[in-house]
Amino acid sequence: MAKKLRTRNHKVVLARSRGGDAGITFILVIFGIFMFLPMYYVVIQSLKPLDELWMFPPRFYVAKPTFNNFKDLFTLMSGSLVPFSRYIFNTVFTSVAGVIGNLFFSSLAAYAFAKIKFPGGKSMFKLVRTSLMFHKTVTAVTCFILMSALQIIDTYWAIIIPAWGSTLGLYLMKQFMETNVTDAVLESSRLDGASELKTFWVIAMPMVKPGWLTLIVYSFQDLWNAGASIYIHSEQLKSLNYAIQQITAGGIKRAGASAAATVIMMLVPISVFIITQSNIIETMGSSGMKD
Repeated sequence: MAKKLRTRNHKVVLARSRGGDAGITFILVIFGIFMFLPMYYVVIQSLKPLDELWMFPPRFYVAKPTFNNFKDLFTLMSGSLVPFSRYIFNTVFTSVAGVIGNLFFSSLAAYAFAKIKFPGGKSMFKLVRTSLMFHKTVTAVTCFILMSALQIIDTYWAIIIPAWGSTLGLYLMKQFMETNVTDAVLESSRLDGASELKTFWVIAMPMVKPGWLTLIVYSFQDLWNAGASIYIHSEQLKSLNYAIQQITAGGIKRAGASAAATVIMMLVPISVFIITQSNIIETMGSSGMKD
C-alpha cells in the first residue's frame, strides 16, 4: 500500500519524517542566528557608551544602554557646512531616480533581447555578459572621459546615468523574460492590436514581477550605500554616506557616532528588503528552473 503523503493546511508536503523536519528546522535556525548576529552586534554597538565600546573581549550585550551616540551624530551633522537635510535629499533623489531608470531601461532592453529577433542581437548580448566581468574601478577612467565630454561632471546625472546603464539588471531581466513570458501570450496581445510597447508594459512586466522587484532591491542598495564619487566635487551634491564617513572619521572619540551612523545607513536597505522579501525568495527559487 502506497505511503500516504502528509498534508499541512490542505497542501501536500514532502514525505519526510517529523524527525527529518525537526532536523532541517534546527539547522536553518542555526544558520539564521549566524546571519543575524552581525546586524544585532551593529545595533548594540550603537547603544553602548564609549567605555563599553572599547571593552575587550567585546560583549554581545549592553550593560548601560544610551542614545547619546545618536545625539552626538546629529550634533556633528548639524555643525557641517551643508545642511544634513541636503545630504539626505541627494541620496534619496539619486537612489530613486537611478532605480526607476535602471528598472525601465533594463527591462525594455531585456524584452527586446529575449522576445524580439533582430540582426546582431546574440552578439550584442554576448558583449553585455562580457561587461559583467569588469568592476566599476576598471572602467572609471573611461566613464570619467565620457561624462566630461557630455558635460555632466559634478551633476546628479553623473550618478544617475551610470545606474541606468547597469548591465547586471539587463542580464537578470532577460533571464526572467525568457523563462516566464511565453511567446503565445505575446502573440495573442499583438493579434488584439496592442503595440509592442503596450505588450511589454501590460503583459510582460506583470509576469516578471519577482525579477524587477529583486532588481529594485539590488539597485537601490548599490546607490544608497554609494560613498565618495570621482564624478562629484561640490559638497552640496555629496551623498549621505560620504558625509557620515567624513564626520565619523575623527578617531576614537567619534566611535559611538560612527556606530550610530552605521545603523542608520543599514535601516533603509533592510526595510526595502523586508518589504520585497517574498518576491526575492521566489526569484532565487525559480532562477534555475526550466519548463
